[in-house]
Amino acid sequence: MPADEAIILAGGFGTRLRGIVDDLPKPLAPVAGRPFLARLLDRLAGDGIRRCILATGYLAERIEAVVGPRWQGMEIAYSVEPAPLGTGGAIRLAARLLQGSGTHVLNGDTWLAYVPAALEAAARAIDAPMAMALARVDDVARYGAVDIDAGRAVAFREKGERGPGWINAGCYFLDARALDALPATQAFSFEHAVLQPGVARGEVAAFTATAGFIDIGVPEDFARAQGLFADAP
Repeated sequence: MPADEAIILAGGFGTRLRGIVDDLPKPLAPVAGRPFLARLLDRLAGDGIRRCILATGYLAERIEAVVGPRWQGMEIAYSVEPAPLGTGGAIRLAARLLQGSGTHVLNGDTWLAYVPAALEAAARAIDAPMAMALARVDDVARYGAVDIDAGRAVAFREKGERGPGWINAGCYFLDARALDALPATQAFSFEHAVLQPGVARGEVAAFTATAGFIDIGVPEDFARAQGLFADAP
């Protein structure tokens, strides 16, 4: 049975949105009249996720007050960072609350349309402990590109190169092997300490059946999101 739990990284300070959205944790930034996190949770519930762990930090109590213990039938749990732990430390802390052996992981400021079960299936198909969802963009300069071959991510390229390509969209599937192998250090970057070495070892499936990537942590994308979601409920 596909994994039905997800961890949303929702502990960021939202420094790039200061002056646009103040006094709110970034995942609660209003997008077309609703908190962005509400739209993420709606999508996960619609995709069959049963339980979601919110990895919070900055203004954690504000997020819990908005979301509560259940959301559209999903059970909601909270993993609160005592201090900033980086993306990897936040995942490791939240993983202690998982009930199953695998999980989806999403950034709380990124939108990407995809089917979680299909992302997991991409990892299973090549027996990889991790799968990374990629987004196709017109210019990879801001993000850095990901090279793929035969269903695997095989290399990261540095930011600055121009032109169309695939980028890491910040959505992952981790099976029990990946979770067990997370570094024991308290604070670390998932991207640098786990994902990059995993790609170098050929242990990360590349998933490209995605659409609609947007990163609301960037002011111009935050503004663009208002129009994209204007007609959404």
